[in-house]
Amino acid sequence: MSVISELIRTEADGTISFGNYELSQKSKISDFEHKGDLYKVKTFKEITKLERNGMFVYESVPGSAVKNLSVTETGMTFEVEAPTDVQITVELEEDTHYQVSIDGKGIGEMKTNLGGKLVLSVELDSAEKEKAEVQIEKA
Repeated sequence: MSVISELIRTEADGTISFGNYELSQKSKISDFEHKGDLYKVKTFKEITKLERNGMFVYESVPGSAVKNLSVTETGMTFEVEAPTDVQITVELEEDTHYQVSIDGKGIGEMKTNLGGKLVLSVELDSAEKEKAEVQIEKA
């Protein structure tokens, strides 16, 4: 996987990919239409953020590239790439328990806060592992 040079795109399977952690200055694209929703992405080496219809969806610190993001009523799945460990915040249903797995390995059950935010860390090392598949499903 590599960074998303166009910052955001629709994939053949109907998912979206976004983010470019190689940029030294903030770049953004607004009003990207996908399945009737408007997306906005801001990305560079320090942070990557995605909004749908003006509402928060995803944020990583430092910046990342996300491939095949799929959001459903019961959770979300995506592949994340970054040059180092990354802290990810996603918005889901508020005050709800979710099972979280990284590369098919369960890391446990996590609960969103009253705002619906779930924070997780993904360990990545560019020498050994630069990407990981994340799956979050309602418990």
